[in-house]
Amino acid sequence: MRRATHPLRGPSGTVPRSMPRRLLKRIFPAPHTLRGRWFLRPFGARLADPQLWTLHRRGVTYAFGAGLAICFVPLPVHVILASTIAVIWRLNIPVIVGTTFLLNPFTVVPAYYVAYRLGAALLHVPRQHFHFVASWDWFHDSLAPVWEPFIAGCISCALLAGLIGWLSLEIAWRWQVTNRYRTRHLTPARASD
Repeated sequence: MRRATHPLRGPSGTVPRSMPRRLLKRIFPAPHTLRGRWFLRPFGARLADPQLWTLHRRGVTYAFGAGLAICFVPLPVHVILASTIAVIWRLNIPVIVGTTFLLNPFTVVPAYYVAYRLGAALLHVPRQHFHFVASWDWFHDSLAPVWEPFIAGCISCALLAGLIGWLSLEIAWRWQVTNRYRTRHLTPARASD
């Protein structure tokens, strides 16, 4: 009698996991190494909460959405804000802080430009064309008409990115879990002699 093979068994002979927890555990730093970081010291004993470090669906998906929303805060306080929100809402700290790094020196200009264009479209403000000069007078005179559409666009992009990020990861996570559950409970076909 031949042994039935699993329908999703890969070339290595293993069945794919529902979410890549082993990979994420290797990538994420250990909780005890993060507790000593400067941006987490103000939280003290609250960092002992295991909910902040475990890879559960709720903590990870909400942290991903919140991290994407925090990316559009136009101040350089992303890590501090992400850590505070993670502790208050009991979200996964490595996921929310890691997600905020999607906005980096290479992506900040296009992201904020999209936010400005969206804000200008929402407020029906014509686009401002200006020539950059590195002086305080230029900042005062040239950025005054731009700040309202920029802030409106940042708020809109934060809400959209957070909602889309949370929803897409939530759907992907649930699909993977459902798919794994189905494959685990399939009755293997019996080979007849």
